[in-house]
Amino acid sequence: MQQAVWRQFPDVQATYRFTNRDKDTLFSRQCVEQFRTSISQFTNLILTNAEREWLHATCPFLTTEYLEYLSSYRFKPEQISVTFVPTADAICGNLEIEVSGPWVETILWEVPLMAALSQCYFHTVVSDWNYDGQAEQAYKKGRALLEAGCAFSDFGTRRRRSFEAQESVVKALGTAAQDHPESRGDFRGTSNVHLARKYGLTPIGTIAHEWFMGVAALKGYERTHLKAMDLWEAVYPNAMLVALTDTFTTEAFYKDFASDPDRARKWTGLRQDSGDPFKFGPRVKGAYESLGIDPKEKVIVHSDALSVDKAVRLQKLADELGLNASFGIGTFFTNDFKTLSSGGREKSKALNIVIKLASVDGEPCVKLSDDLTKTTGDAATVQHVKELYGIASPCVV
Repeated sequence: MQQAVWRQFPDVQATYRFTNRDKDTLFSRQCVEQFRTSISQFTNLILTNAEREWLHATCPFLTTEYLEYLSSYRFKPEQISVTFVPTADAICGNLEIEVSGPWVETILWEVPLMAALSQCYFHTVVSDWNYDGQAEQAYKKGRALLEAGCAFSDFGTRRRRSFEAQESVVKALGTAAQDHPESRGDFRGTSNVHLARKYGLTPIGTIAHEWFMGVAALKGYERTHLKAMDLWEAVYPNAMLVALTDTFTTEAFYKDFASDPDRARKWTGLRQDSGDPFKFGPRVKGAYESLGIDPKEKVIVHSDALSVDKAVRLQKLADELGLNASFGIGTFFTNDFKTLSSGGREKSKALNIVIKLASVDGEPCVKLSDDLTKTTGDAATVQHVKELYGIASPCVV
């Protein structure tokens, strides 16, 4: 996504804002100070020559010119504003985080900021847990998914409990895949590029909401999905093209998608990230068939709050529908812990946090989603999008 912004919007300024979806979760002063310290250390990060060579060989869609830019890229902590808002007792409080600067630079902050904050939180505020049994648990999850015929990937960097937790999970999933080569399923890889390189896995991911949000704010909301897909294709004409459907609700996406059958044929598949996933498959099948496209030639990617049981049931549904499915699993892989004080019986709740694009060149960015609780951004713009696409509510299935 950074390469796409570098190519298409090199001079655009952007702002990102943090949202804590769980209002009962508070952060301590110690956590916030540790978080600020971690941000200051990002200046030490560079792309090594060995990493660049690996990217060049592994990700041919990344151009030599872009890799030169990435080699010169440095994180700028001055782009981050962190404000602690204490509660009445002044011990704990809420956090306000804002990132601002050139879009091509600030786009790399979202994932590591969330991962760093989560790790700080679970080492300072909530410490009633340990790593015992994590690798074994991940291995069992991987084996169950493989035996059920699921093609799956680790998408857990953003909300992981710690780097150690994610590395343990990725290693265990890889071992499970090696131990069960006869299974119908497939461990596809990880969205964590460092771990992919370290363990010989495929770095994998899809377009995020941010791309559609930013393009819509800059280019207008009418037929905005097609505009965003046009710009993406210009950067990646020969790559696997998987469209995220719910940035402005799946209802709005299908209105654009159905108007361009040739595009639907060209793109590899669609990703579901909110709403009812068990209604997504049948609807995708119907949409493709209405355009004269064999749905067996396409793929659906599920990535919303997945567990093993949920993925297995969705795989069964996909098999019944004759669809190709894959699963990007995040928090359930990298932040699935139990409390020590309960003897391992009660869940140690993960953070429910996001950092979303708030504006580009001063234009507000919004995300409606198929889940009412995930709608973010300027209320007037949200209303404009709803009226433009004839959406009665942000919560559309």
